Amino acid sequence: MTAGPHRTGRPRIGVVGAGALGYHHLRLLRTLPRVEVVGFHDRRPERAAAVAAELGVRAFPSLDALLDAVDALTVVVPTSAHFDVARVALERGTHLLIEKPLAASVEQAEALLAIAGRTGALVQTGHVERFNRAIRAALPYIDGPRFIESDRLAPFTPRGADVAVVLDLMIHDIDLVQTLVRDRVADVQAIGVPLLTPSVDIANARLAFVGGAVANITASRVSRERLRKIRIFQPSGYCSLDLAHGTGEFYRLRREVDLPALARSTGPVEIDAFVERIALEAPAGEPLALELESFVAAIRGEQPVVVTGEDGRDALATAMRIVAEIEQHGGPPLVPAGS
Repeated sequence: MTAGPHRTGRPRIGVVGAGALGYHHLRLLRTLPRVEVVGFHDRRPERAAAVAAELGVRAFPSLDALLDAVDALTVVVPTSAHFDVARVALERGTHLLIEKPLAASVEQAEALLAIAGRTGALVQTGHVERFNRAIRAALPYIDGPRFIESDRLAPFTPRGADVAVVLDLMIHDIDLVQTLVRDRVADVQAIGVPLLTPSVDIANARLAFVGGAVANITASRVSRERLRKIRIFQPSGYCSLDLAHGTGEFYRLRREVDLPALARSTGPVEIDAFVERIALEAPAGEPLALELESFVAAIRGEQPVVVTGEDGRDALATAMRIVAEIEQHGGPPLVPAGS
């Protein structure tokens, strides 16, 4: 018997892992009216007690005890533990939102999807940038991108530094690029270097897609400033998105422009004379809250999963190709998640 979407009543949901991000999962889930937050499990008793006291949410002593009480879970443990936690939950038919990356390897991701397919459990991947206001505003204007340039720079923080920056930060943009282009990656070129950790801390990747589109992605976790920008070039115009601020602009040729007359101009022409600038707008909303709302809507059977487990697997597969390319060109070997 398969689980399928939870179509009656308020689904019971819990959280596994109450670290920095898991805490915010709990905090925001408590604000959603159409779900019952049962509690959470964290393997550290002191952390579990502190979070339970602060948020007024029950701490369960074990994963099995929590699974006995829920219909769905968000999995916010270290990547190295994703497979073990998700496998047990999916075998019970428990619907899961698994933080990115979906698993520590493509093989693990495939195994989880196979279990979900057998039990009918829904799997959503926590690629939260899909819910960024700038991305949501830009999607109606995306039409066959030919070149995408993405930069994601962040100051160093120990959280997430147990894996290469490709799996820590760049994977966000891998998922976004693959979502925007909607094509299969044909070729990967990449380079990366370690600075503060045994893994790659700065990386650049060039993705070439089967249909000819190209994406250039840079990620660094040793920057003095925080920067998250994407530029999208396509025949219909150019999008410039600032993900850090949730803003963006779309530039396109004015319909009334006389191109032959413009070409005959003998001097400089102001860009506003032939380019229309459109400020991109979307409803405000905290991306993580929107992600959790979408998960609840999916397990209630009200909409499809927005970021599927297959999406998470595909982003992970490209990330692993990038890591392999870096290693082939003399970069350090990938440090296993959680090591």
